[in-house]
Amino acid sequence: MEASKNTMVVKVIGPPYASCLRKVLVCLIEKEVEFEIIPIDLLKGEQKNPEFLKLQPFGVVPVIQDGDYTLYESRAIMRYYSEKYKSQGTDLLGKTLEEKGLVEQWLETEGQNFHPPIYILIMRLVFHPKLGLPIDDKIVKESEEKLEKVLDIYEERLSKSKYLAGNFFSLADLSHIPLTHYH
Repeated sequence: MEASKNTMVVKVIGPPYASCLRKVLVCLIEKEVEFEIIPIDLLKGEQKNPEFLKLQPFGVVPVIQDGDYTLYESRAIMRYYSEKYKSQGTDLLGKTLEEKGLVEQWLETEGQNFHPPIYILIMRLVFHPKLGLPIDDKIVKESEEKLEKVLDIYEERLSKSKYLAGNFFSLADLSHIPLTHYH
C-alpha cells in the first residue's frame, strides 16, 4: 500500500478472508489510509484469547488500532475513517445532509436486510461443505427468499440512480462489496 497523507499506520486485526475485515480494507484504500493487517486465526479460536478480548470484548473481528485509539465493528470503523479523512481520497459520506441521510439509510439497509440472508447463504453453501457441516435446505430456502426481496428493492432503486445513495459511490455501496463476489 502506498504511503498516505497521514503518518500513522493503522493496524487492522482479523483474518484477511473475513468479509467484515475486507470492507474496512476497501474503505481504507478508498480513503488513502496506510494500514497493516495483523492476522488472527478464527479456526484456532484466537479471537477468544484474553489479549484479543481486551481489544474486542465480544471476540469478533475486525478491530483497528490507530495509535492509542481502538475501535471495533466494521461499519463504525468505516464511518470513523470516512469522517476522519473526509478531505482525503474518495468522499464516501455524501456532501449534503440529504446525501448523508441516504448513505446512512442504505448502509443500515445493508446491515439489517442484505447482510443477514447473504451471510447465511455463503456460510451454508460455501463454507459448511468445506467444514463437513450440513447445509440445511430449509434455512437456505428461507434466506434465498429474503435476499430475493432485498435484491428486488435494490433493482428498483438502482433503476433510478447510479449508486444506492445517489449518483456517487459511498459507504452504502462499499459495504456490499465483500459478500457480493460469492455469486
